[in-house]
Amino acid sequence: MTLAGLNLIQQALSIYDDDLRLVLCNARFREMFDLPPQITTPGAGFDAAVRWLVEHGEYGPLADPEAAIAERVEQARTFQPHYIERRRANGRMISVEGAPLPAGGWVTVYTDITEIKAQEALLRARSEELHAELLTRAEQLTAANRQLQATNAALAEAKRELTAMEARTRQTTEMMPAHIAHLGPDRRYTFSNRRLSTIMPGRPSNIVGLHIADVLGTQAYRAVQTYLEGALQGRASTFEFTDQASSRRIRVALNPDHDAGCYILSTDVTHETQTRTALQQTRRRALAAQVTSGMAHDFSNLLTIILGMQARLATVDLPGNAGDLVAATLGAARRGGDLLNRIADMTSGPDHRPAATEMAGFLDNLATLATAALPETIRLEIRDDTDDARLMLDRGMLQDSLLNLVLNARDSCAGSGVISIRAAPVKDTWLEITVTDTGSGFSETALNKALDPFFSTKGGEGSGLGLAMVYNATKLAGGRVRLANLPDGGARVTLRLPWRTAPCPLDPGLVLLVEDSADLRRSIRDMLRDAGHAVIEATSVDEATSLAAEVPGITLILSDISLEGADTGIDLLNRLPSSAPPCYLMTSLRSDHPLFIAATARTPVLRKPFGAAQLAGFLRGEAAP
Repeated sequence: MTLAGLNLIQQALSIYDDDLRLVLCNARFREMFDLPPQITTPGAGFDAAVRWLVEHGEYGPLADPEAAIAERVEQARTFQPHYIERRRANGRMISVEGAPLPAGGWVTVYTDITEIKAQEALLRARSEELHAELLTRAEQLTAANRQLQATNAALAEAKRELTAMEARTRQTTEMMPAHIAHLGPDRRYTFSNRRLSTIMPGRPSNIVGLHIADVLGTQAYRAVQTYLEGALQGRASTFEFTDQASSRRIRVALNPDHDAGCYILSTDVTHETQTRTALQQTRRRALAAQVTSGMAHDFSNLLTIILGMQARLATVDLPGNAGDLVAATLGAARRGGDLLNRIADMTSGPDHRPAATEMAGFLDNLATLATAALPETIRLEIRDDTDDARLMLDRGMLQDSLLNLVLNARDSCAGSGVISIRAAPVKDTWLEITVTDTGSGFSETALNKALDPFFSTKGGEGSGLGLAMVYNATKLAGGRVRLANLPDGGARVTLRLPWRTAPCPLDPGLVLLVEDSADLRRSIRDMLRDAGHAVIEATSVDEATSLAAEVPGITLILSDISLEGADTGIDLLNRLPSSAPPCYLMTSLRSDHPLFIAATARTPVLRKPFGAAQLAGFLRGEAAP
């Protein structure tokens, strides 16, 4: 219908996109220039049309046709508005008016003005007695009329854009999780999105034209009245109040609109307020954690030195009861380390301690434990597709999580059925463990809330902490949990844990020890030498990277996280080349410290204080103490 309408106008019209491809032209365009179908078919190139016109003499004789074609194509790429008048090879005069389009490309209108020009020439010949200025004014008026037509078209396009912009603004305000409104000087709403009823339940959504007191009610209006009066007098403010009707905590921002009222932004901050209150209650615990962190760093280093020195004394033939005293000192130092770790756990939550884990053996042990908790009418199937992988996993946390899932599946099967566990790699990035059952599956509510603490479908028999514990343990390991129902009935819980291949047990070799404390470095060096390793030492990241590049045969780098200078053990990991030997870290930082979290995501981490036995176990790939 659009094309049919364009074919009725007397002007020739063509529209090209920003790639200089024809989008649309009317029949008059083909007729005016006698163009063949391949030039007027949508998608035809602008250069093909120009070449046709040049070759058929549309622009008269040209010294260099190819240069003329290239010049016109280059001008077209600039998409500049233009208006010209020219004489064609057949003697007819045409006007050419082009304008760019907002979305790219341009539209061009060609008008045959031969008769108009003839009339102008006749008028000029018959009006020689008229003053030259009168003729000039007439020509200027004609040009102004043409310019006015172009301006009107531009105004129409601007109006369309403004209408679209208003619609987008309205849609944006409706999507905001806040009530956005404008209040006039008479305290009546002149604009409002439809979110008031979600922010303050019980209020209407369509409030334009209503008085604010009638919308909010007496109590809520009194709470905001003082601030509202200030905003209408030019004073911006932000405040909170409790809406008694809905028990919601509301935050309101008022911004003056000069003499035209004020703008209102209202948000529901009930959950934020509850969280803020809870955080205030935990300030003492946070302060204790901060103090503990500082104390633990220094005490852990001292205890590590004591453990190392006492361990060496234990190997010496001592007189009398000195051996007993050494053993007692070792025990006291270890208890001191355990006490520091327990205090840290109290203030920072559970600790994720990955260790080298053979998947085949882990799943065999799981099968033994899970089978004992299942009746004979429920069959357990375990499938290992990890190809006997050896991964860094927190065995205790993962085993507890899977046993929780098996017990939930047992309850869902209601006495008989099949529970399946499958472990498989996902693109060498994730270890995916899927637990499925043939039970009743998750309800719609459970799919949305089962991972929330204290949510239970077992009534008084369940604590609601099982799946929440699974979720927390998996997230602590950097993984994900997904719940779903199977198409044929039953439930599926999918755990995804980072696929981290466990390092092979370390044979005696050359160890680069990076530690800035001389006493602690001496103690750890002795532990490594007693285990059969040769040791070279560094105190900073710069020194360690130089030694790693210059000294051949280094089999392991063992570095503290906190080092001499501004760089840390994390920076050392970043600066080592891919061909460098494995780099393990040690630290006395708390497990919730950002550097500790960043380190455990990259490499095994040994927590201080530690003794020779703990260091040896760590180098064998056992759980970090």
